[in-house]
Amino acid sequence: MMTPLGAVVRGLVSGAVGTLAMDLARFARYRVRGGQERFVDWEFSSGLSSWDEAPAPAQLGKRLVEGVFLREVPPERAALVNDVMHWAYGTLWGGQYGIVAGSLPAPPAAGSGIALGTAVWASDYVIMPLAKLYKPIWEYDPHVLAKDLGFHWVYGLGTAAAFRLLSPRDA
Repeated sequence: MMTPLGAVVRGLVSGAVGTLAMDLARFARYRVRGGQERFVDWEFSSGLSSWDEAPAPAQLGKRLVEGVFLREVPPERAALVNDVMHWAYGTLWGGQYGIVAGSLPAPPAAGSGIALGTAVWASDYVIMPLAKLYKPIWEYDPHVLAKDLGFHWVYGLGTAAAFRLLSPRDA
């Protein structure tokens, strides 16, 4: 068995790997559809400088920062808030996965990432509508939901595979 701290650290690192895998898949789709930005510019929200055009992670992060610190977040911080929220969310889900997977007698198969990706995807469609940042799930086109679920499966599979690779061989 791995230590609890080892499981959390491996999970956090694995969550970052899964987040990168998801972003690479999303970027590939963006490029296939004619997107011209370089990966680094696309990944780090270059050009985003307004809350009106900021995606849901940035909007949620803005609310959290303003609610906790009682300070307004200026629009020029929209890109930074978006990136921090996106990467923190994926990394922290990996930490939770690490706690569960590290509690098992042996690391689960990478295929367990399908369950992880589905759980993350489903939680998005509960939390974000409650925050009034997404519509209720039943108002989305099934193809949009399926595409989003597929990207979350990439996240989950990447996270689970990285966790398995980072786990001691005798675990």
